[in-house]
Formats: sequence, structure tokens, C-alpha cells
Amino acid sequence: MSDLEPFRAETRAWLADNCPAECRGPLADDEMIWGGRNPTFKTPEHKLWMERMGARGWTAPEWPKEYGGGGLSREEAKVLASELRRIKAQPALNSFGVWMLGPALLAFGTEEQKQRFLPEIVRGEVRWCQGYSEPGAGSDLAAIQTRAEDRGDHWIVNGQKIWTSYADKADWIFCLVRTDPEAPKHLGISFVLFDMRTPGVTTRPITLISGKSPFCETFFDDVRVEKENLVGTLNRGWDVAKHLLAHERTMIGAMGEVGGGRPVGQVALDAIGADDDGRLDEPMLRARIAEMEIDAAAFRLAMERVGDQVKAKQAHPAIASMLKYYGSELNKRRHELLMAAGGADALEWEGERSHDGKTARDWLRTKANSIEGGTSEVQLNIIAKHLLQLPGA
Repeated sequence: MSDLEPFRAETRAWLADNCPAECRGPLADDEMIWGGRNPTFKTPEHKLWMERMGARGWTAPEWPKEYGGGGLSREEAKVLASELRRIKAQPALNSFGVWMLGPALLAFGTEEQKQRFLPEIVRGEVRWCQGYSEPGAGSDLAAIQTRAEDRGDHWIVNGQKIWTSYADKADWIFCLVRTDPEAPKHLGISFVLFDMRTPGVTTRPITLISGKSPFCETFFDDVRVEKENLVGTLNRGWDVAKHLLAHERTMIGAMGEVGGGRPVGQVALDAIGADDDGRLDEPMLRARIAEMEIDAAAFRLAMERVGDQVKAKQAHPAIASMLKYYGSELNKRRHELLMAAGGADALEWEGERSHDGKTARDWLRTKANSIEGGTSEVQLNIIAKHLLQLPGA
């Protein structure tokens, strides 16, 4: 018997008793659990699912127990993930705190910051957003101009961020600010945290071509930020930013690993029908779906391998760019197939039959995958230079 079998049996039994039936199966947009100070839940069972997983530390299973995490080994975390997939469990918590800020705090935060922020992230008590891009600093992120003026025991922050996902719903922000305007652009940047309720913080949603969007413009007008909320070393925030970006790009890439809704093949079968052998009655589309599913399975294994390499500190820093690029393209392919499977019905923009144009709107939304977290062109340049070691132009 494998040393992991007792853990698997215990995990399977716990999930059977604690994962509600309402939290199993394909995930609808209104069922996503984000937590926060004023959370919304599709059902009481979704709230219960978040609380149970958070209490066990399994929303961040590999984080240390002293910071609220599950304290699992890499191998145990794989078992947990496989058991969650087996019962088709929906994510107990979607969180930029778990995906991005938490790893940065574990690497660069003080003990006081870890004790203060990490447990509430695990339990879904605070929702975070990311203050990186600015109108003049997107792919060239180090060109940020949001400035933090030293006032002794605090800073006064002025500036603007853009494409700030869910800023209008977030409780706190992790933010890049320029603390030394005279330093070279990659220096003089600091990484700070502050409450979105702080006077002087305002947000304005940005609507995309899909008709809706998580993105916002965020404005800072004389915002007070306490110096105890500096993460890492003053003027060395670029080190923290790069570490976090690797996790963000891996998170975006993970969208290519699994689909959020019903399998593409099942959607196509319902829309088109089966042939005499019970197969999708459209051979070309059937082949494209099979190819995508094979690529998704291979990508899932690649994600697991990279996770092992990261744990062993053997992963190349640029590998996240590869995952981000390929995962983004895979997610776009999935939604293009959903459009093809839906035929003319998938083009409907509103109405009950089209579920308010969900297929078309989701397809359009995937186009942003090639931009957010660093454009595909930037990722390909990083892959060419740092992974393939190709010569520059």
C-alpha cells in the first residue's frame, strides 16, 4: 500500500461528508466564491463549503499551518486535487490573495505580516485586488508613475491604476508605487498594501466588448499608507513584483487546464446530435474537440510537473511565461469550439434561449487572456530569450 493511501481514504471520506451536493458539477459564473467582507453566495451551501475548506486550510493546502494553510506536502496536495476532481467539486474559494499575494508574502513578508494577512486570506475573509498596470505602464510595467511621498511614519500615494480586476469589489489592494523618482525605473519601486476603504481611493468599472468586465480604473488621491504595510525592502519592490507575476501568469495559464462549465463534447452532442454509433455527428468538429482534450490533458500534466519543480526549487523563472501563453491559447480554443458547437444559437447576444448571450460573451472575454498578466507577445519574447536562449534582434 502506498504511504499516501491512508491520506487519500481520509480525504475521500471527509469530502463525502463535507462537500455539499450544490457545490459539485459544472461551475456557473454566479456560483464562484470570492469571499471578502461582504461576500455573496449562490446558496447557503456555497458559504458552508468555503468555511469548511478554509477551516481545514485546504483553500491553500500547501501553505504552512501556522499561517492558516493546510500544511500538506506536494504529494498530499496532489491527492487532494485528484479527489476534488473525482467528485467534480467546485472551487471553495477564488482568491487573488491565495493565487498571487500569499506566495509573495510567504517569500518577502515579515512574520507580523504573515500572521496578520495569510490566515484571513485562507478563510476568505478579505478580498484582494492587484494595483500594477497604469495608463502609461502596461507591458512596460516598470514605467509606473503612481508616487508615494514619504511623510515620516507613512506615505501619501497619488496616481492611477488601470485594468484593476474586481477593484470595485475588493477590500484591500497590493500595489506598486514609486518611492524614489530619481532612481532607474526598475529601482525606486516599492510594494505596499492598503485598505480600499482608505479615503482618497476611488474605482470606476471598464466595460469590454463582451458587455461586462471585471476590470476597473482605480484612482489614488492623497491616500495614506502606513509604512508597516511595506512588503520586502524599500525601493526593491520590483523583486516582489516579479515573484508575484510568475504566480499570476501560472494562475492565468491554469484556465487552460480545465473548463469551468460543461465539457465541450457534451455541449456539442446536445446541440448537433449523435450518429448511428453514438458519436458526435460532425466528424471535423469531433476531431477538433478530441485534439483539444488531449492537449488539455497534456497541459494538466505539465502543470503538475512544473509544480514539482517549483517545490524542489528547480523551475526556471521564465517557465511561468510558457504556462501563461499556452494556457491562454488553450482556453481560447475551448471557447471557439463552444461557439462552433452552438452554431447560430451561440451568436445570440441576449434572450432566455442564449442565457443572455453567455457563449458569445465568454468567447469574447477570452481574448483578454492574451493581454492580461503580460501580453502574449511579451511572453513569447521571454520564452525565446530566457528558455530557448535565442539571440536578440
